[in-house]
Amino acid sequence: MLPTRIKHLTLALTTGLLTLSALSCSDKRLNPVPQILLPDDAAFDTPSRVALQVNNIYAFTKAGGFLGGRVQIFGDIRANDFLNLTSNAVTGLTVWNNTLTEQSQNDVINTWGFGYAAINQVNVFLAGLETNKATFVAPIFPANYAATTLNYQAEARLLRALCYYHLLQFYARPFADGNGSKPGLPLRLTAETARTNNNLVRSPVSKVYEQILLDLNFAEQNLPLTYTGTSASTLNVTRAHRNTAIALKSRVMLTMGNWAEVITEANKLVPAAAPYVATSGVANGLNASVGAVFAPPQETSENILAFPFTAQDPPGTQNQLAFYYLPSALGGNGEYGLNTRAGGLVTDPRWAATDERRTNFVATVTAGTFWRKFPTGTPYTDKAPVIRYAEVMLNLAEALVRSTNSVSPRAVELLNAVRGRSKGGQYVLTDFASPAALTDAILFERRVEFLGEGLRNTDLLRLLQPIPAKGSVGVTDPSSGQYIWPIPNTELAANNLMTRN
Repeated sequence: MLPTRIKHLTLALTTGLLTLSALSCSDKRLNPVPQILLPDDAAFDTPSRVALQVNNIYAFTKAGGFLGGRVQIFGDIRANDFLNLTSNAVTGLTVWNNTLTEQSQNDVINTWGFGYAAINQVNVFLAGLETNKATFVAPIFPANYAATTLNYQAEARLLRALCYYHLLQFYARPFADGNGSKPGLPLRLTAETARTNNNLVRSPVSKVYEQILLDLNFAEQNLPLTYTGTSASTLNVTRAHRNTAIALKSRVMLTMGNWAEVITEANKLVPAAAPYVATSGVANGLNASVGAVFAPPQETSENILAFPFTAQDPPGTQNQLAFYYLPSALGGNGEYGLNTRAGGLVTDPRWAATDERRTNFVATVTAGTFWRKFPTGTPYTDKAPVIRYAEVMLNLAEALVRSTNSVSPRAVELLNAVRGRSKGGQYVLTDFASPAALTDAILFERRVEFLGEGLRNTDLLRLLQPIPAKGSVGVTDPSSGQYIWPIPNTELAANNLMTRN
């Protein structure tokens, strides 16, 4: 059965591509076709209907159970910077304490299901564009519509790459373990509109990354440079553009340990020296205030991609970022508090008391110490962050150090730019006795800068580091069966060629 949100989106966005089937009764008065559904042969009839299909693939990708909240939350609570306060299995308890099973519905099963549902929506949309391309002509379609369809294809393929990337971070061994040779994911690239073709072997991790990069390279070549008009400030954050693809490629290459390609991609967006603002496409850059980056409407030039929500289009119950991290006194549910014990960020002396990420985002109330980077309580309309310019800068800094095995002056400058804008202090070259010391400082900066945005799990796994202990939960070593998630029993039951982790 499709999750409730997926069924709702399929209706609200008028696709009908996965749910419609032929009416078995000839009496249409007894079985009327709902007017909000479109048959396959009408879904691409007009430019506005095609645009609805684009909205639909974004809606599936930003489902609250996937990149609208849960993926970011799961990526953080696996590590040691948050403590579980409610013991609620629905809101990630077994993710936090690393006791997941193939039957874990609220995380293992649902994350997989939402991810592959989004991937299939992309595949259905791409197939629809191809099938109908001969009909995209005047007078219904404008003369330049071929260029528009290329833009749409690029958006779709970027979203597919994003889905596969995040599924890899939970369900497959890191690239560094065997150079991508370990079992990855079933690589589904064709549209499925019936309950067939379920059996598909897992492609190696390297092959899944290869497809991710194919999609992102296509996206870079065919996405708009920028959006214009009265909604440009919103669209340049919530819709993919060329810089989005480049930024995501820098993340993918970092996850693969391909330092040279991280540098190639990041250099397209990050100048050799301050001010750090992209010189082409959207003027993405490091914002002067980290507080402004997360203040509503979260649409600064630093926000390269984030998924939006409104009161009428919320992320869904128990998926919302502020619901998890804000205490009840500030409008959340206090599911997770900051770890104030040894090993957590709050007690780490490297995190200065004057740091604006501490003074702006750490809230101490009667119930404990909480993270308020996402400030909007009910109805929880904070955007779900995907990637920011600060990440591209730190990706580049780390790659510079690792590729040269040196205390790179440029890497220190990039680190200082991110750290300094929050008044976290400034380093000099002599602060680092070795390249390893500088790398550690960059990794610590990532931990502070992206707390609550879901990057911690990937940063640990890509380097084959243990998942640290916290509270009553012990260390999870790379050799542990819990280091990556199990394959859900729903996939094992439906796909006869699937293998377990």
